[in-house]
Amino acid sequence: MVALKQIEEFIASEPIAMVGVSRDPKKFGFAAFRELKERGMNVIPVNPYADEILGIKVYPGLKSLPSGIRGMIVVTPKTATAAVIKEAKEAGIKQIWIQQNSDTKEAVDELMGTDINYISGECILMHYKPNGIHKFHGKLKRFFGRFPK
Repeated sequence: MVALKQIEEFIASEPIAMVGVSRDPKKFGFAAFRELKERGMNVIPVNPYADEILGIKVYPGLKSLPSGIRGMIVVTPKTATAAVIKEAKEAGIKQIWIQQNSDTKEAVDELMGTDINYISGECILMHYKPNGIHKFHGKLKRFFGRFPK
């Protein structure tokens, strides 16, 4: 299980790249990026098929990011996650959050035994300045003893 200390360390690692930000407003990758930006997170979008999302410059890949990126949120399709993790390791990113529904055993296995702080099986929206339904989900997880300690 993920420890609350890991989550706090991840959140403190801004600026954070978000790989898999979608151009489609109906997709989670778009909604999560918008919400995190609105909440004040310094999150940098990564998508090889977009130049701009919500008026913000989008980077085509991790190698094109500006220096100083310390963390990464992965919201890619499961088929792409392990490759993104390998690329992040090569880029020296030490804080990785694999969003629910993007995580795979292969991706997590790639991180096991490394010095990378990684989070998997949790929703970033429930942990970064949660509001609305995300705050409610957090309370439910606490009630049932499933919230990270």
